[in-house]
Amino acid sequence: MISAAPSRRAVVTAAAATAAVLPVATASRAGADTGPAFHHGVASGDPLPDGVLLWTRVTPVPGAVPGSGAGPAVAVEWEVAGDAAFSAVVARGTVEATAATDHTVKVDVRGLAPDTAYHYRFTAGGVRSPAGRTRTTPGADSAPANVRLGVVSCANYEAGHFAAYRHLAARGDLHAVLHLGDYLYEYGTGEYPAEPARRHEPAHEIVTLADYRVRHAHYRTDPDLRALHAAHPVIAVWDDHETANDAWREGAENHTEGAEGTWRERRAAAVQAYFEWMPVRASIEGTTYRRLTFGRLADLHLLDLRTFRDQQVSGGAGVDSPDRTITGRAQLDWLTSGLSASAARWHLIGNPVMISPVAFGSVPAFLLGPIAECLGVPAGGLAINTDQWDGYTHDRERLLRHLRDAGISNTVFLTGDIHMHWANDVPLNAATYPLSPAVATEFVVTSVTSDNLDDILGVAPGSLSVLASAAVRAANRHVRWVDMDHHGYAVLDVTEERAQMDYFVLSDRADPDATSALTRSYRTLDGRQRVTRADAPVA
Repeated sequence: MISAAPSRRAVVTAAAATAAVLPVATASRAGADTGPAFHHGVASGDPLPDGVLLWTRVTPVPGAVPGSGAGPAVAVEWEVAGDAAFSAVVARGTVEATAATDHTVKVDVRGLAPDTAYHYRFTAGGVRSPAGRTRTTPGADSAPANVRLGVVSCANYEAGHFAAYRHLAARGDLHAVLHLGDYLYEYGTGEYPAEPARRHEPAHEIVTLADYRVRHAHYRTDPDLRALHAAHPVIAVWDDHETANDAWREGAENHTEGAEGTWRERRAAAVQAYFEWMPVRASIEGTTYRRLTFGRLADLHLLDLRTFRDQQVSGGAGVDSPDRTITGRAQLDWLTSGLSASAARWHLIGNPVMISPVAFGSVPAFLLGPIAECLGVPAGGLAINTDQWDGYTHDRERLLRHLRDAGISNTVFLTGDIHMHWANDVPLNAATYPLSPAVATEFVVTSVTSDNLDDILGVAPGSLSVLASAAVRAANRHVRWVDMDHHGYAVLDVTEERAQMDYFVLSDRADPDATSALTRSYRTLDGRQRVTRADAPVA
């Protein structure tokens, strides 16, 4: 079923009419081409019942381009209103943009009403930014009828266009958009994929602070990404490509110590640029793990699975060691204690890499290499993906046993990374499932653009991947569905009775005007801990 697919022009035109999304800043005085400009749009994120984080980047003079370290400080006024015409301004203030933060601006606005839509904008030197729309979360003691989130991950600029963002930006029914990581990629041009659909900047692999700033800025030149940020608050966590592929505590697969500086220096540069350019509040130890609430209906626990993890092992040796961690002990304690203390009906966990155990050994041998390439792991002897929770089974067992022993139901893992759509039960013991129970469920969203199995094989969707999908499901009875072929996004809707994920796929990642189609819907009912197929998407 093809949705009523908005064109890029339609999205921009409609948004301009409501002052929600504009492709570039509009000048309100003569001579703005030599003065301040807002070339990178606006954004909001991390909504609270009484506030939200607002973001923009101002170019004070033409030479003060991202990553340059050049340009004077400039005063930036901000305002928040209850209407698109800004006739009912409820909050305003002034902040300074300086070269020290790449002339980015972040304002943590408080004192707003819960569960309310607002409009916001910035002004510098008489030049006004595009306007954005945001929304606060429900009050702590409220009982909202539903929470609806767009869900995305893995957006490689060179692999295609961001039509998934355009389709989400056009929806007026979302409370927020959850980005599960790989917001950008660190590679040089032509490294991944080998034949770019378009080219990012800088052309070389990003290593320094200036590099990461330029790459973030170049992503924000994409009109669909700007439209997404201007239309909805974005709740984001990082995975590995925000720094380098297969990152861990002291290094990464795609980092060469010495030739590319030290890992500590490179990671610090990537983290600084990320918090400058993303509408994200830094939490404990400058990471992205934190918790947001949606009244008594749902808590959203957001994980950082790169900063504290041990190095990935090759093959399967050592994956069960109690000395190995993917979360770090402090973060796992924070998660388990937060789950126990929560009074919410649903426990949503923003989980950058898959927690469900998956054995790939039954997949036909000629497909193991392409699947490993899709997963970004070494191809030799692929049986499990040790970059996922499968490589850190002690942490997974501790978390899942906690859910069982504490009687915590309605836990839903929301996952990215793997460039495929999945719907899974999460068993405590996969070997004896379904005789042994599931203790949670998992909805995995495919990539916005990054390579899927059919991209790597160079075949049509639904051909060779059918063999791999069938083999995975036969060997992993808790996997209810997997789509290895498509790019797209998902929409999660949570009510007291159920949590449902509607999965959408795009017609062609290389087409900036790609259409969107609903492909499947899966849900888990209150108290069940099992995934079942839904007959229809959420209205």
